[in-house]
Amino acid sequence: MKTVMGIIDLQDDNRLIRELSEHRNVASIPFAGRYRLIDFALSSMVNSGVNNVGIMLPDNPRSVLDHLRSGKDWDLARRHDGLFYLPASPSEKNESKGDLKSFYDNLDFFEHSSQKYVLVASGSFVYNIDFNDMLRFHQNTGADITLLCHTIMDKQEGETVVVETAENGLVEDIAIKPAAYEGSKVALNAFLIEKHKFVDLVRETYEHGGQDLLLDGFIRQARDHTIYAWEHDGYAAQVDSTDAYFKASMEVLQPKIWKELFMGNRLIFTKVKDEVPVQYKKTAKVKNSLIANGCVIRGEVENSILFRGVHVGEGVKIKNSIIMQKGSIEDGAVVENVIADKDVVITEDKWLKGAPNYPLIIKKNVVI
Repeated sequence: MKTVMGIIDLQDDNRLIRELSEHRNVASIPFAGRYRLIDFALSSMVNSGVNNVGIMLPDNPRSVLDHLRSGKDWDLARRHDGLFYLPASPSEKNESKGDLKSFYDNLDFFEHSSQKYVLVASGSFVYNIDFNDMLRFHQNTGADITLLCHTIMDKQEGETVVVETAENGLVEDIAIKPAAYEGSKVALNAFLIEKHKFVDLVRETYEHGGQDLLLDGFIRQARDHTIYAWEHDGYAAQVDSTDAYFKASMEVLQPKIWKELFMGNRLIFTKVKDEVPVQYKKTAKVKNSLIANGCVIRGEVENSILFRGVHVGEGVKIKNSIIMQKGSIEDGAVVENVIADKDVVITEDKWLKGAPNYPLIIKKNVVI
């Protein structure tokens, strides 16, 4: 994969996950106790041997820059290649994000790279993929463009790119639909293409009035390109809404999915923080949960995810919930179907319950 340069596009639509992305980009939303969403795409690239990665920054990049820094934690702080930040292009207030203008304004980055191929991915997906398999498929088929796809097992709400293919993976139809149903093959917002073809596609489409790379460059010009779909048969989840975030978080508690994502040969890297181990006091009871370093547990935690530095008091009952970094759940509180952002304090004897499919969300720094 030394012939491949990676691009992670962070200009996602956050309208359906605004409660968690009000002060951060979608890709930097905390996930699974100690990670951020961007860690999955970035780690998959690094584990596949991609050593030149560009981050297409959002309009407000502070949370992303704070998390990634020099790229050292992903072994991307290098003299040659490594991690690069590509600034967001100025846009009108109602203009869609992640479109052609950002790629067009950064074409010199692509043209001056030494790699032959470009792998573009989104930072809002959860997966652990060996992109070497995708590259071999791309080379063997002689495709102009290879899309990363996945067959879903449940109905997927929201705008989804649905792909229909022949047995050999040749894309016969591709369209954006308001929802996708069980058994549908959906795109994971990642594709592989030769660099010179990518540069030509971006330049030509943008200069002819195009705005969105997927819609104007791929879907509307599908007949002009040989497009194949390479299917990832492991776990994958798109986090583009609060419901999707909660669902993916609860799925990670399943041992099979947890092992696939975190326990194989391809590690998921993240920003290193030195914390003391979890302290389980005599009154603590924990079942089927992820508890990060630095937590102190005195109450009951079931089917939940606790990030670094969370304190759980005596008599507390936490169930089906996500408590982010440095949260404090004081004695006697009951928390169920709740997503609590960073530094939330729930005071003594408070009862907070959301619905199983509609969690209660508590914003950052709130005291209840």
